[in-house]
Order: sequence, then structure tokens, then C-alpha cells
Amino acid sequence: MMRFLVSVFFVVVLSTRSLMAQEDPVWVQVEAQPSLTAAQERIRDYATQLQDVNGFALGGGWYAVALGPYQRGDAEQVLRVLRAEGKIPRDSYIAFSSNFRRQFWPIGVDTLASPALARPSAPDNSPAITDTASPAPVIVAESDETPREARQSEALLSREERMELQSMLKWAGFYNSAIDGAFGRGTRSSMAAWQQANGYDATGILTTRQRAALYKQYTAVLDGLDLRLVQDHDAGIEMKLPTGVVAFDKYEAPFAHYAATGDIPAKVLLISQTGNQATLFGLYDIMQTLAIVPAAGPRERGRNDFMLIGQGADFVSHTQATLQDGQIKGFTLVWPAGDEERRTRLLSEMQASFARTGGVLSAAAGNNEDQSIDLVAGLEIRKPRLTRSGFYSDANGTVVTTTQAVTGCSRITLDTDIEAQVLSTDEALGIAILRPTATLAPISVATLQLSAPRLQSDVAVAGYSYGGVLGAPTLTFGTLADLRGLGGEEQLKRLTLNALPGDAGGPVFDAGGNVLGMLLPRPDGTQKLPDDVSFALDSGSIGQVLTRLGLSANATDQLGQMDPEDVSTMAGGMTVLVGCWD
Repeated sequence: MMRFLVSVFFVVVLSTRSLMAQEDPVWVQVEAQPSLTAAQERIRDYATQLQDVNGFALGGGWYAVALGPYQRGDAEQVLRVLRAEGKIPRDSYIAFSSNFRRQFWPIGVDTLASPALARPSAPDNSPAITDTASPAPVIVAESDETPREARQSEALLSREERMELQSMLKWAGFYNSAIDGAFGRGTRSSMAAWQQANGYDATGILTTRQRAALYKQYTAVLDGLDLRLVQDHDAGIEMKLPTGVVAFDKYEAPFAHYAATGDIPAKVLLISQTGNQATLFGLYDIMQTLAIVPAAGPRERGRNDFMLIGQGADFVSHTQATLQDGQIKGFTLVWPAGDEERRTRLLSEMQASFARTGGVLSAAAGNNEDQSIDLVAGLEIRKPRLTRSGFYSDANGTVVTTTQAVTGCSRITLDTDIEAQVLSTDEALGIAILRPTATLAPISVATLQLSAPRLQSDVAVAGYSYGGVLGAPTLTFGTLADLRGLGGEEQLKRLTLNALPGDAGGPVFDAGGNVLGMLLPRPDGTQKLPDDVSFALDSGSIGQVLTRLGLSANATDQLGQMDPEDVSTMAGGMTVLVGCWD
């Protein structure tokens, strides 16, 4: 059926050609390669399946593979059909003769000087064949170059291409000197060593075919990534991207998102925004709050640039950005952990190809349909695995909290960004004592209530019920139901109070604003208690734990009364969000 459709297409092309005779010829540019050797290799591949394959220098060390020349209508049809058949990349496009410079393929041909329009093959009027397998390509044996011819082809290489050749020899383990593009004794010796190791005559001069073989070895690790030069005109960035792994997803200023398309959980962001040094430094700080930039890994920030490497258990991310002429541009590569050789090679290709083009991403880019407090420009903010509440017990910032808040954590934070260490835990009581790594000056600290309030008196627990979403603790009111636990536990107080999991570890206040205990998490087990049944570790037990650590806390045995508004203000200065991070 596909062959039949292609035949119909060519009938249409031929019937409309006479109407377009006055149009300038155009081309279907298939891809661009960063070296002449690579472009020649790709052209030979395409020539086994397609007609009218040409090669042109683009300038800047790049070489184009193009089909044509065609009239515009023919070119659009060829582009459409060959894309549908999967014979050319999806990002192939219509190009003009003015885009190209010297033609290097076919050898000895200069189509740009006198273009003869290519004509698609005449339709085959024989019955359609259901077997759509392509016939085996005819492979023409090609003799290798003599040393003299090799020197001549080598002389055509640009300095960048010669440096690339040295880099490939260095990667292969045959060269250990400077990458300078000068082919001296060291480079010649490394070429001879590579030739000998790969079954060639050790002449010290690589032929075109041998350079292609070395390049194929060098790029083998990138096979399947479909590395192609991508021009993002909205972002004003041009660079190589692994188009076999990621594809454009959306714009959310200041990022252009390229999301994973297959089994490799990769991601690329192009960074593009206007700004100054303050904007750059702000972006540096914001990037470090994102889930795609794990906390572990080196960071560097200069006057006009920064680099962030995030090393997580599942992935590694690399971010770099530079401020130039009032524009901040850069990129992020997120790649699976454990695939270092391919990641570093891919990163090297992306860095080498990165180029600024005209324009910068609009600050209004992105429709923001999926707005969320947990997202920044379409990216998830890095969050702790679990959050609970705690409270300051002294002026040095010592924090009392539940052991649930510190179990199995790689790091612990107070109020999201203050690092803390565990001083002590008591699993039997369910209490943990934390000390911040930085000096703190709490607005208020707890005063422990040593006297027993009367039963059914008002109490309130302060806690981050919603994991810090509200930015401040909330007060949940209830009553003191019993001075003991359900099993008669002396260190517990039973409360009639509807608490949430995030409240655990928070201070429980009496009517006078003093702390009569710490709210404990709801007990696990098969027995389910009513929702309004909660328990607090009593203040006496808290005081004993602090005393054993050589710490002191304010205490009182006076019962009093405080306006609920004042209790709320005091609780806001005393209660802290405790984060447990993987």
C-alpha cells in the first residue's frame, strides 16, 4: 500500500511540474554533521536508499546532507513522503541554495552553479506488490587511498577537524599530548599505533576511510541517541540534542522543555531570559531548589556564569548558564545515573555545539495551564520525603520533635533550608532532640508546664499540618481528656483533638500558653482509634531528656490564662517545620 501511495504522489508531482517552472530550486536538508568525514559517511548511508543525495559545506566546520534540487512543490511532497516512510529525520526541512557553500558530494559536481532539477522516478504501473521489503543495496567496492592521496585529503581538514581527530585518538588511548591541531611526531605515532591495532598499514597518515572508522568507534557510545543540531528560534539557542531520546515538549519561561520520548528517562532544558547579574544569581539559587538538581554535587558561580551538578541516586544533572549582552542562556541535561561514559560524551557534544542565536525566550512564554505551588516554570520543586513539626526549647535553637521526623533521613532541615543534626533520640518515648548547624535566634521558646491542668480544660497544638504549604504553623484546638494514656501510661496525656500527621512533634499548649507536652504521631497497628483521639508526651519527660543532654529549658508550675490570639503569636515564633530528606 505504501508503494502505491508513493507512486500516486510522484504522478501528482510530475503533473504539476510545468506550472512551477519559474520557481527557484530548493533542497530538502536532511541533517548536518560537524566534520567532513562524518558527513561523507552519512551520505553513503543515505545513497543506498535515496536518489539525489548531495553534500555541501555550511561554514563554521559544519557539512549538510541534502536531497535535490527540486521545485518547491516537489520538495514539500518529497519531505512529506520520506518523513512518513521514516527514511529521513522528522526535523528535515526545506533549504535554499543560498544556505550552502562548496559542494563536496557527488565528487566533482557543482550543482549550485547550474542546478538541474531532480525528477522523482516515473510511477511503476505494474500491480502493487504486498511485500514491502526494500531490495538489498548494491555495495560498490571502494579502494582505499594511497599515502599521498591520504595526505591530500588530510590537507583539506580545518584546524577544528584536526583537533577533533586528535581528541578521538586520545579517547582511543593512542594519543596523550596537547589538542592543538598540529600533526607532529606525537600525532603521527599515535595514528600509526591506531592503524596497527586496527589491522591497517602503519603509515602514520589516516586515509578518509580510516578517519571514518575512527569516528565510528568514537561515536559508537552515542548510537541510538540520534544526535542532531537543533535550532530553537524562540529560545535563541542552537545546539546538538539527543533527538532519539528527547523531543520538544513546551515553553515555560525561562525554559524550553525537551522531555523523554522513550525508555531513557532523560530531560533537556534550554535556558533563555533577559536579565543582569542579579537575575543570574537568582536563577542560580532557584535551580538549586528544583527536584532535577539533587543537593549533592559541585557548584560554581562566577561573575557572569554558573555551573551546577546534581548527583542523585537515580540521575545526574548538569546545568550551565552565562550572562552576555543582557541575556542569560544555557542548558540543563538530566541523564540516568550509572551511564557515565555516554553521559559525559553526550554532554561534551552539547557543550561544544552550544551557540547563541538571535532572540530570547519571552517572559510570558507558556500557558501555565498546570499551575501549582510545587512547580517553578513547569519543574517540580525539590521537597523533603517527610515533614513533621517541632519547637524550640532554648535560645540556642535546640529543637524538640518526634523520632518519626528523623528516621531514615540522609539530611534534616529546619524551616526548609537550615541544616540540623540529631543530638539524641529516645525510641521508647518517641522524642528526638535536634541542633541546627547554624546559629539561630528563635523569636520565642517553650516554657514547660510542670503542673497538671484540670481535665476537660482547653488545649491547642501548633503544627505544620500541611507540610509547610501555608508557610506558617496552624493552631488546632481541643481539650485535655486524661492525664494518662489508654493503658495507664504516666508519660502520656490523652487529648480530644483532630490533629493531622504534619502536626506530630509540635507543642501542645495549655490555656496559659505553656507547653504541657509534644504531640505524638497516631499509633500504627490494626486497632483504629477515633479521629479525635490524640496523645502527647508530657512535659516532665521532655525536661528529663533535655537534662540528660546537659540542656536546660524554661519551666513553670503556675496555671494561667492567655488570649488565644497571643497563644497563636507565640506559637508562630516557637514552632518549626522539620524536613526529612532522602
